Amino acid sequence: MSNLPQELKYSKEHEWVRVEGNKAYIGITDFAQSELGDIVFVELPEVGDEVVQNSTFGTVESVKTVSDLYSPVSGEIVEVNESLADSPEKVNESPYGDGWMIVVELKDAGELDNLLSADQYAEVIKG
Repeated sequence: MSNLPQELKYSKEHEWVRVEGNKAYIGITDFAQSELGDIVFVELPEVGDEVVQNSTFGTVESVKTVSDLYSPVSGEIVEVNESLADSPEKVNESPYGDGWMIVVELKDAGELDNLLSADQYAEVIKG
């Protein structure tokens, strides 16, 4: 079974959210990176861009495929993980750590209720 930190929230599109105050750190799950294979490029938005829950905010490219990234929450992007430009493999090596992608200032914390717990997400990926 993939590594699923209990304190995170998950989307059906395989993103995770870690909430710190009114900020949401977002990345892709361990399951997603393992399905994608070796990640070679991550395209992320700019700081100041607005994202809407369930809309795309970028793409991740692996040796196998290109996949859209979907924002699990709405708000303004306040930080982008610039290190992924030079080291996209961090997403494979540390999806819940150094491989985080963006930080969003939450517009509506109620949206978090639409996300899955670790146990619910585990059911989704079991298929």
